[in-house]
Amino acid sequence: MAAPLDREAVLRRVLDGWKAAVDTHEPQRVASHFTEDAIFQGLHPYSVGRQGVADYYDSQPLGMTAEYRILESRQLADDLVLGYLSVDFAFTDRATIAVNLSVLVKDTQDGWRISHYQVSRLAPAG
Repeated sequence: MAAPLDREAVLRRVLDGWKAAVDTHEPQRVASHFTEDAIFQGLHPYSVGRQGVADYYDSQPLGMTAEYRILESRQLADDLVLGYLSVDFAFTDRATIAVNLSVLVKDTQDGWRISHYQVSRLAPAG
């Protein structure tokens, strides 16, 4: 394996773009941060590919925003970084949803992109 990457910098580069597109409700722009064959599992049935990602985020309400915090990261290969995150999805008309998110970020010809996205919803405290 080549020299270690700054894993968190790689994750932030991709996830900051993802977050900006989520926060402005731009589903196609969200999808552009994923590989063409990305496996995507939000809180609905999974999909494969950018169109499924765009469809998922298009179905989300206007005003939804995402705040993430990187909990763990690993470099699995020269071109592959694993991220484990805490994400709060906030809404204008309902309670925030807290999830854990695992992503695999791959270095492609077009730059770093999410190739796998898996959300786990957390049970409310109390």
